[in-house]
Amino acid sequence: MKKNVSDLLVTIPYRPRAVQRQIHPQLEMHRFCVLVTHRQLGKTVCAVNHLLKQALQNTLPHPRYFYLAPFLKQAKMIAWDYLKRFSAPLPGVNANEAELCLRLPNGARIWVCGADNPDALRGTYADGVVLDEYAQIKPDVFTEIIRPMLLSREGWAVFMGTPKGQNAFFELFNRAQKAAQSEPGVWWVGVFRADESGVISSGELERLRKETPDNIFRQEYLCDFTASAENILIPIDGVVQACARHYSPAELRFAPKIMGVDPARFGNDRSVIFMRQGLQAFSPLVFRHVDNMTLAERVARQMESFRPDAVFVDAGCGGGVIDRLRQLGFSVTEIPFGSAPSRPAQYANKRAEMWGEMAAWIKAGGALPDCGELKADLCQVCYDFDAAGRLRLEPKEKIKERCGKSPDTADALALTFAAPVRGRAGTTSREFANSDYDVL
Repeated sequence: MKKNVSDLLVTIPYRPRAVQRQIHPQLEMHRFCVLVTHRQLGKTVCAVNHLLKQALQNTLPHPRYFYLAPFLKQAKMIAWDYLKRFSAPLPGVNANEAELCLRLPNGARIWVCGADNPDALRGTYADGVVLDEYAQIKPDVFTEIIRPMLLSREGWAVFMGTPKGQNAFFELFNRAQKAAQSEPGVWWVGVFRADESGVISSGELERLRKETPDNIFRQEYLCDFTASAENILIPIDGVVQACARHYSPAELRFAPKIMGVDPARFGNDRSVIFMRQGLQAFSPLVFRHVDNMTLAERVARQMESFRPDAVFVDAGCGGGVIDRLRQLGFSVTEIPFGSAPSRPAQYANKRAEMWGEMAAWIKAGGALPDCGELKADLCQVCYDFDAAGRLRLEPKEKIKERCGKSPDTADALALTFAAPVRGRAGTTSREFANSDYDVL
């Protein structure tokens, strides 16, 4: 990485990994960033070099930046050596070991601090702050101390860490997802899992999976905030396994073809078309800000090419889509999510039944497309049981309040389990999954 310091071109000894090259532009374009990463991704190295670049390019008088970890000793061990190493080629740089403060040639300073003594930061200002391992930092450190420091210079903040259950970091993650919807130019949320980042080899990751307790592996390497929760209907490890499966056309030859359509309910929600044949689900088609007529046209186009045996459309906001498709001569079935289930002794309503059948299908060998949005949507829905002992799901409104969005892609896939469908060889969709799924 090269920096221009007082018209002198200086090369910093930093060779960002591919995943770090994805992160840096987002940190530079957004004021508030939440970075959720697996272990050993290199987030601290990434953050330290971001601090250096921002500090060197700041033209305001006396720029001030801070790196904050849960404890001072931890901050020194994690970040101080990195700061000195990557700033070493800069002419005139000064590292104050007593204060853990780096003074750069342009007069900018970067402090390494611990959140165990946050009062030491009161009364100063900041152009930018990195809060590392945020799950272990008390939330009031940011709200009461760091946030006021950013006011006078309209500074930025990066919150980083690995999930540690559903704590303050999890709450921040959910709030940030909502903020990114309403202020996409201000907030950014990035999630980087070990099975997607390419930092850890597949062989080493598989060894880690075998050697590490399941909930720890899901939390530390798959960035699963729900790893320690017991009421998640579809765990992330099952989804990961399903994404690794694939069936050939010959294996699916006589399986029924089914399409699920989930029209958008609100402005920020997504309209989704999902196609499935037996144990194979195909990549969803996701649309934003399309009206019912446009969505109906796209559904019709997919029906002509996919030739499904059944099409299920969510009746909640899909009335216009359903009417238009029928007007065009297509046969579709409307599915009210709150209607009665086929098995009322087991499920509280149709929505719970569809999701329960989908969970059974995944467990029985279903193959999913490797889609980040789908993974997140599938793994965020909680369940409990009503007074009659029937499975029921967390309300969609609560999910949207908690996560900032509805699980639209997963709902569209769930619609493909709305009812048994007879295929070309007389088999039904229910024969392609274990319907005696036990969520316990």
